[in-house]
Amino acid sequence: MRVSVAGAGLGGLCLAQGLRGAGIEAEVYERDPAISARFQGYRLVLSPVGFEALRGCLPPRWHPLLDAIVGDAYGERLILDPRLNQIGELGPGRPGIVVDRHVLRHLLLTGLTVRTGAALTGYDVLADGKVEARFAHGDPATADLLVGADGVGSAVRAVLSPQTTPTDTGVRFVIGRTPLTERFAGLTRAFGSKIAGDGVSLLLGAMRFRTPPKEAAEELAPEVTLPDVRDYVRWAMILPPNGSLGATTPQEAVLSRMAGWHPDLRAIIEQSDPDNSTLLSIRVVEPRERWAPGPVTLLGDAIHATSPTGGNGANTALRDADLLRRCLIEAAEGRQDLLGAVGDYERQMFTYGAEAVRHSLDALPAFVQGPASA
Repeated sequence: MRVSVAGAGLGGLCLAQGLRGAGIEAEVYERDPAISARFQGYRLVLSPVGFEALRGCLPPRWHPLLDAIVGDAYGERLILDPRLNQIGELGPGRPGIVVDRHVLRHLLLTGLTVRTGAALTGYDVLADGKVEARFAHGDPATADLLVGADGVGSAVRAVLSPQTTPTDTGVRFVIGRTPLTERFAGLTRAFGSKIAGDGVSLLLGAMRFRTPPKEAAEELAPEVTLPDVRDYVRWAMILPPNGSLGATTPQEAVLSRMAGWHPDLRAIIEQSDPDNSTLLSIRVVEPRERWAPGPVTLLGDAIHATSPTGGNGANTALRDADLLRRCLIEAAEGRQDLLGAVGDYERQMFTYGAEAVRHSLDALPAFVQGPASA
């Protein structure tokens, strides 16, 4: 069996690793000109389900390394004013661990075949039931299954399910990261909490590695090369609906909305890495009608993009990868045919994927609106 994966995000790479471990040939096609073309290094919280899905797709020999490079999720989940006084509560959070996307992506890339600069332009289902993916540059690729793991703007979804389109929530946020110095380590109660300002909300999260990733890889899995990333604070400011930066930089736009805020909060933004700060929009994709059975399917944000306030986007993509891996192993071992295996995956994925999107949208108002609405 041969599988083509469109998209080198966490879900697509996790699937490719899982298939590789099962002896199933998988190649990844990424539209970016290089793996490092875009910075993708922000902190993620993995639920127990997401973490176990990730472990299931990784070689067991890497499990000690994975355990070493994550951190423990914690936070009081308070609502604070700009001077760090408590004015409310967000409610109980879910258990989980934290991981750095940049580090995890490097782990998932290890040993995989990834063709960059491969923007998918379409595909054809061939007479023998295989699928041929076409790209703007380079030769087409033929496989038994094409998996669209190519994000909110999925080119695979545009052909497979053109009626499924992203919805813009109108919410914009600026995200960045700042080294976790001794000064910021004292902001414990602000981590995992919401700081409610005048029309904006600031969310902080600490990424503390159990072991520095580069050192952990050198000791536990020398065949893996991980970036030398140190502890940091991930910050995100949610702007008013349809907010924009204007002509300012991301940091300037955030600081302009922080007049009179606690100096430590302003310092987090002032000392952040300017190359790793950006304005993002929150768009969602809701899975609705199933497409006709065939040798093409979707995974992750391509079919169920969530609002980040739900904390379940990466978790659901990893769950997809592990579920599809297990279904395809059944097909490879002859326990059912390929279309049946893909159908089993899609039926389950549509159910929990739709629930993940609904949950994320239900959680969004608590972070966008003021404390009275939270």
